[in-house]
Amino acid sequence: MIDHDKDGFELTKRHFIESIRFPTIAVVVLWIIHLYQEIAGWDPGMYGIMSRRFWGLQGILTGPLVHGSWGHLISNTIPLFILTAMTTYFYRKVAMRAFWMIYIFTGASVWLFARDVSHIGASGVIYGLVAFLFWNGIFRRSVRSIMLAGIVILLYSGMFAGVLPDQEGVSWESHLLGSIVGIFTSYWYKSTLEDEELEKAHSSYSDESTTEKQYFLPRDAFDRTKAEREEIAEAERREQAFNQTNHGPFWWDQSSTRMY
Repeated sequence: MIDHDKDGFELTKRHFIESIRFPTIAVVVLWIIHLYQEIAGWDPGMYGIMSRRFWGLQGILTGPLVHGSWGHLISNTIPLFILTAMTTYFYRKVAMRAFWMIYIFTGASVWLFARDVSHIGASGVIYGLVAFLFWNGIFRRSVRSIMLAGIVILLYSGMFAGVLPDQEGVSWESHLLGSIVGIFTSYWYKSTLEDEELEKAHSSYSDESTTEKQYFLPRDAFDRTKAEREEIAEAERREQAFNQTNHGPFWWDQSSTRMY
């Protein structure tokens, strides 16, 4: 029993370390880029997503990596780390595919539909991860995904105001489009269940299949017309009346064809 508990703890510890590896690398890359930006003095807007400009296509890849200030970077660092870690820990089968789908599709949507300005920062990806984690609770409907969606709402409910238009200095289009992409990504991967979700689903199916269900109405009640149901009921009444009046002498058991 002790060895089993120890093994389980080691597996959980290893899984946790693996889950925070990519978020840590992502945050470190952002900070290195911003530090170099401050030292070199180059304009981050040149690497943002410039909507509907051919040269702005590069921003789909580089836009989320650059930030306008240290405050901008810090405000994005913590939610990006936490949300990415939650995604890689709880949805490890689809985590990396979902992250890069949100990353690329959000950038492409901003390039197509956003205002004609340079859009920078990782906030679009952050909003996509929030939507992905929340809508997993709706699409998957497992206990774990619903609880995780509730935690996300408690932590980041204040972010909903970020999708409102006409906010000066804020790429609200990135927030809104990132959220839409996050919903789409959650729907796209809703059938790729984790091992724990598969075990729960299999257990629930087994319980239902072994339990005999009782129905208030016959199963074919809505498959037959009223006339057909009345005809069947009348035939049953005639058969019952015939059996009551023609059951034979009391010493004759018709079910077993034996005499007493």
